[in-house]
Amino acid sequence: MRSTHSGYTRLTKFHKFSAAGVAVAGAATLGFGLASHAVAADTASVKPVAWSAQSFGETQQEELTKAADGAAAQAKTDAQARVKAEADAAAKAKADRERAAKEAASRAEARKALKAAPAKPAEKPAAKPAAAKPAAPAPKAYADNLDGWIRQSLDIMKAKGIPGSYEGIKRNVMRESTGNPHAINDWDVNAVNGVPSKGLLQIIDPTFKAYHVDGTSWNIWDPVANIVASCNYAADKYGSMDNVNSAY
Repeated sequence: MRSTHSGYTRLTKFHKFSAAGVAVAGAATLGFGLASHAVAADTASVKPVAWSAQSFGETQQEELTKAADGAAAQAKTDAQARVKAEADAAAKAKADRERAAKEAASRAEARKALKAAPAKPAEKPAAKPAAAKPAAPAPKAYADNLDGWIRQSLDIMKAKGIPGSYEGIKRNVMRESTGNPHAINDWDVNAVNGVPSKGLLQIIDPTFKAYHVDGTSWNIWDPVANIVASCNYAADKYGSMDNVNSAY
């Protein structure tokens, strides 16, 4: 069926199919005629190619087999890769577990050793530095004369608990020796008996030795030793050198 629009003729869908069919049929007829002519002309020189459905099927089967073999090989490779990956993962997990177990055992051992270790004694606070002791007073200086000898003797007597005064000592020294530490009596009864009186307070050797005071010289001619021993004797016999007003 044709339809006319704007001055030209248009073929419908049915007409297109019909025309296409005629064209194909004509072309097939024409081609067959040409082919028959060509075959007839070259029959003597061209040999026919053998073809059958069986040979086509075998070729197709080979291709399918090759494809199947390739797929199977790939599947095997993939399976091996998965097995290896799983084995690797299992080995790593095992190594992690073993490492964790070792670390736990090490920590447990450390805690056990810490408990077994003896307790550390508490540190004592640092001792405070000892206060510096006051320096010992310098020895008292005494003049090397009668005044100095009497004053030094009085300090020793005070420390030893021997009574006596400066005036009582000086008074008896001046009467006995006039202050001469080397004075000696070679005429009285003591001298006659071989034990003369010596020194500032004219004491004999036996009395000096008997009433000697520790810390003083054992030399009867030493002024301080002579005074202290004599005062010690006077304190024993008269209560104090202050009570002596004559030979004693």
